[in-house]
Amino acid sequence: MMRLFLDTDILLDVLLEREEHFEASAAVLDWAEAHPGKCAVSWHGLANIHYLSKDGAWGFIEELTDFCVVPGAGTPELKRALQLGFSDLEDAMQTATALLFGAQVIVTRNLSDYRLSPIKAARPADITLQL
Repeated sequence: MMRLFLDTDILLDVLLEREEHFEASAAVLDWAEAHPGKCAVSWHGLANIHYLSKDGAWGFIEELTDFCVVPGAGTPELKRALQLGFSDLEDAMQTATALLFGAQVIVTRNLSDYRLSPIKAARPADITLQL
């Protein structure tokens, strides 16, 4: 069964109910909930969600961690992120965390952010066709 890493934008689409992206991103989260442990999110991504939400997203984050893995990234993963050659450190950190988890796909709306990723990136609507 496929192992997915969920970029922060996917989580924000659902949390903030971004009309244009909500349906496809919610379908990915529905799949994740039905397949506990097969999706991962980053520790720092959850902090970003908390920061960007109006209420801190406590309940959303707690529910998400019932079925998504939060890999314990640290110094080795940060060093790996720094060596990936990304212009955006946060995307490199997401990729390093996805590598730690053993993800086969990074689910994101921003494919160009992951063009240097050793893991394939796919949009939510495209990945749900493969699940």
